[in-house]
Amino acid sequence: MPSADHDLGPQNLSEPARPVRREPRDRSPEHAEPSRFIPHVQGLRAIAVLAVVLYHFWPARFSGGYVGVDVFFVISGFLITAHLMREVTATGTVSLGQFWARRARRLLPASLLVLLFCALVAMSPYLTPTSALPNEIREIVASTFYVENWYLALNSADYLNHSGDPTTVQHYWSLSLEEQFYLMWPLIMLLAAWIGVKYFRGSRRRAIILALGVVSAASFVFCVIFTMTDPAPAYFVTFGRMWQFGVGAMVALIPALRIRHAVGSLLLGWGGILILLFVIFTFDAQTSFPGYAAALPTLGAAAIIAASNTQRWWYPTRILAIRPAQFVGNISYSLYLWHWPLIIIAPSVPFWGLTIYHRVALLGICFVLAWLTKRFVEDPARGWKVLTSRPARVTLWSSLAAMLVVAGTAGAAWAVNATAYNDGVKAIAALREDPPECFGAAFVLDAGCGSAEWGDTILPAPGFAGADRPLDAQCFVQLNDARPVSCEFGSEDGDAPVVALIGDSHAYQLLPTFQAMADANGWQLITYFKGACPWNTTPLSTPGAFGAACTQWRDGVRAQLAERDIDAVFTSAIATTPYDSAGYDSVQDAAVAGYREAWGEVLDRGIPVITVVDNPVWETDPNKCLRTRDLTECDGQRTDLLVEDDPLRAAATGLDGVTLLDFTEVFCGQKTCSPVVGGANLYRDQDHLTVTFVDTLAPRYTAAIQAALDAR
Repeated sequence: MPSADHDLGPQNLSEPARPVRREPRDRSPEHAEPSRFIPHVQGLRAIAVLAVVLYHFWPARFSGGYVGVDVFFVISGFLITAHLMREVTATGTVSLGQFWARRARRLLPASLLVLLFCALVAMSPYLTPTSALPNEIREIVASTFYVENWYLALNSADYLNHSGDPTTVQHYWSLSLEEQFYLMWPLIMLLAAWIGVKYFRGSRRRAIILALGVVSAASFVFCVIFTMTDPAPAYFVTFGRMWQFGVGAMVALIPALRIRHAVGSLLLGWGGILILLFVIFTFDAQTSFPGYAAALPTLGAAAIIAASNTQRWWYPTRILAIRPAQFVGNISYSLYLWHWPLIIIAPSVPFWGLTIYHRVALLGICFVLAWLTKRFVEDPARGWKVLTSRPARVTLWSSLAAMLVVAGTAGAAWAVNATAYNDGVKAIAALREDPPECFGAAFVLDAGCGSAEWGDTILPAPGFAGADRPLDAQCFVQLNDARPVSCEFGSEDGDAPVVALIGDSHAYQLLPTFQAMADANGWQLITYFKGACPWNTTPLSTPGAFGAACTQWRDGVRAQLAERDIDAVFTSAIATTPYDSAGYDSVQDAAVAGYREAWGEVLDRGIPVITVVDNPVWETDPNKCLRTRDLTECDGQRTDLLVEDDPLRAAATGLDGVTLLDFTEVFCGQKTCSPVVGGANLYRDQDHLTVTFVDTLAPRYTAAIQAALDAR
């Protein structure tokens, strides 16, 4: 998170403190030691914020741009530690009230302005899907009080593989973590300084270095272990990130780490820049992160900060000091705040498309808003005399009051839309309980529905389709979780036919429908689901812990299937899964061979397999178009949305014991695919189907499974 501390750069922290006049008790000397703005650190901010922003605009091209946040953590650790150390050296303590009040004046005005904007946007059903409203409001409140990272951690959100629509304030997780750092770090340093005076012959600096070193080392170990065992919350948990602040702190506190030698500084600075460029373009959503991998951008940022020589124009310290880099660094905080909400909101704005021109224009708007916020909000708030001329508690109480106003506005957004939300929940339940005739897939598949007309009917409504999803999240494992979790539904009769439903999220999207089918037909349903991990023996091309976890999950499922009496298996998977082609002529051949090998283990036991060709995958949630445009304007080209050579189709073709279902004609015509069929809203996000629509395919699923059971 790019903080707004532009004036805390140390000139030479190894210099002894100059005698200073002791300030009044409620004041904190901001320049207790010589200090000077450091241009190349400001330029490093520019690299960091551009990495994050470009990653969010073009994630495929800047796949590792999320590491920009890690760079900000290092910068904050460096600047804030230097600032606090100057004060401790000069006065023996830190005026916590003034320190926190300054942080509030620097960070809260712009932050709360953007949160207020997001709360107002949440009031509009045209800009915020009603189904997303509860989570949007909760996250706005969590962000307002700077606990968004803990909210996401406790809800196991996956920042890099987030399914569905993230909220407009999800990026506040990093601001929340950094505010928690501002709260804890001076307390740790004060405690260490007190221990230094009492037990280390008055050496406060040595005690502080030791304390922060221990905290950082423990944090790094925790980060690595937690990333391996539970990666989703590990991304957000505060203690798992403290070591990155600590690395910056060490550069600030240990003079030997700041390299002034010309050649050493040149190599260190450019080496750090090359490391950052490497991770920005090579890391991706499947990288096990933070963990060990976070050490690369962290050390790269520290190397750039440590490179202190500015003698030649080609030195990185001079390159990062050029005016464009300084400008972006100056507005980095506001740019970070604004860019994400605008990205989330833009597709819901009428007449706003997703072409390259629209994205570039939106990026330009982000820069303009960032500059305006810096010029008219950030800068004036820092020197607002009504606060700076009064005790720190005035700023802190004023901050709390402003936070309550934002939280209250978010609450008002819920109050305005609560009735619509509750009505939407009831409408989906009623629709699933008693769907109209010729609705959804029946409109295409049933011969008697040829004369049916649906006009502009869309059910569930585009603003509520996101809520039409499976609810049994405990049955679905993600990320590096390799546990072969199994859930059981339906009949408890020991003689009931046992049907297994296995696959990735495109199998999980069928769960509510299959639960109802099991209940209606007297089957016992058992399930195995893992995100982005189809039931296939070919390894994923995804390196690291994620690919390994998929292989381990498959092995666990294989072992459990071998021990269970199963009468039929149904499997489904997204067609775009990346497989390792090693040993095969193509990825397609590798995927087909892997499916056939996995299925062969149950086919050899006489257990039939039923599978289905994957549904179209959209670039973005088509509901964003449906909320603002005519239905006819929201179709997509078949060639863009469908994988014509779905490996599931190829694997099933000609294989005895395997039944292939293909509903492509339901989704698509000869040239285009539609997000609405027979009045049914097909999608809850860009590639997952609504439960309501899947229910309309239930007769075909049931017939295929029953035929397979009868044929045994």
